[in-house]
Amino acid sequence: MTEQAAPRATSNRSTTPGSDTFKEYIGSQWGDARPAASDRREVAAFTAERRARLSALHPGRTIVVPAGQAKVRSNDCDYPFRAHSAFAHLTGWGSDAVVGSVLVMTPNGSGHDATLYFRSPAGRDSEEFYANPEIGEFWVGPRPSLSDVAGELGLATADLSDLDAALADADGTTLIVRDADPARTAALDAHVGAPIGSGEADASSGSVDDVLSRDLSELRLVKDPWEINELRKAVAATRAGFDDVIADFQAVLDHPRGERIVEGTFNRRARADGNTVGYDTIAAAGDHACVLHWTRNDGRVRPGDLILIDAGVEVDSLYTADITRTLPVSGRFSEIQRLVYDAVLEAADAAFAIVRPGITFRDVHATAMRVIAERTAEWGFLPEDAAASLEPDKQYHRRYMVHGTSHHLGLDVHDCAKARREMYLDGTVQAGMVFTIEPGLYFQANDLTVPEEFRGIGVRIEDDILVTEDGAENLSIGIPRTASDVEAWIARR
Repeated sequence: MTEQAAPRATSNRSTTPGSDTFKEYIGSQWGDARPAASDRREVAAFTAERRARLSALHPGRTIVVPAGQAKVRSNDCDYPFRAHSAFAHLTGWGSDAVVGSVLVMTPNGSGHDATLYFRSPAGRDSEEFYANPEIGEFWVGPRPSLSDVAGELGLATADLSDLDAALADADGTTLIVRDADPARTAALDAHVGAPIGSGEADASSGSVDDVLSRDLSELRLVKDPWEINELRKAVAATRAGFDDVIADFQAVLDHPRGERIVEGTFNRRARADGNTVGYDTIAAAGDHACVLHWTRNDGRVRPGDLILIDAGVEVDSLYTADITRTLPVSGRFSEIQRLVYDAVLEAADAAFAIVRPGITFRDVHATAMRVIAERTAEWGFLPEDAAASLEPDKQYHRRYMVHGTSHHLGLDVHDCAKARREMYLDGTVQAGMVFTIEPGLYFQANDLTVPEEFRGIGVRIEDDILVTEDGAENLSIGIPRTASDVEAWIARR
């Protein structure tokens, strides 16, 4: 195996001096600018437990979990690096993770020894320091020392250059998170002479590597106390972002692309109070609210519009909130807007009311859908009554809400995505799970099945729900959600 070539910058525009005199001068007289080591992070105890659970699932196998590489935005410009969620979950390394790091869990007879490999600091006398725009510390900032990271994360550490030797005995039983770092995966496959993990098929997943990804997803279905606290932080920052947007409503109305002002205002809060946004912000005014994933955000926001804002702050640990509020930009709902809004709120409240340990996850969606069917039938929009519409072979009401009501939430906005159906959609709800409840109604501007006054109205209300030992807690209850509270919220700002 070989390291990925670096840097990608071309030499035909380089003006870095190359004389011996320059090299000697730039490599001398540097003080220590590296930050002082921090104490062990609280997360370290929790990540040790997570690794122990994974170890028990795959005894005797070497497990490789890469953080991944930076992804190219254009030419030699990258998107900001974000470590793979499985890596962050098992190490506790979030927004400060070093690009290209790899966690290796090696069998020790009774479990696994875990070692975190990453590129340690380069000496100030090395050319990498000043001449490598991809990884040089002069360009991208100082990297932490091996000992500092070991102390903070409670993990053994080693330089990335030692990784090849550590994986020299890799064979077909070795497991890797294949999508985390395709180049690293391809190199390991080439070293073994076949796709690693392909030696034993799994009846439900196809390969043991798929089983690893499945297990890593399922390990995150129930959040530990540290994760729940991080999600609370993300929700609090998101609340501040919504406050910022409402305070900026006049600028939103004044700009020809007011949706972009909403996006930018919220994203500023995400960068100030967290790492970034957890996903592309949806700022959908008027009939754009009927486009479920409207992220172009290039439309005007007009007086009298509703604006559907689906946004979440990702904090530095990489845990994200996912919250939607639908707001009347002029401060008051019209009669029809409020009718639709109250129906969606009724569906959300009905779904929340059944959440407790022991129910089946899909029952949350079914409960919300009963309300959606009843209200759209009551308004005369369906060809049959609500009971008939709810039959599996009909589902007329789903024309106005084609998406699901809930998904798990955590390191990914759609967390635990590779969990088995019987653990997710058909799974039993457990204390410690965190998921969304987000019903909606969307009446497209050209939908002839509804009266004209409904067309172009889109409403979604989304909250982040923690399952407790005897029920549930709405983590985002502090963000106004009833029509009257929303109107008062806007008036206060």
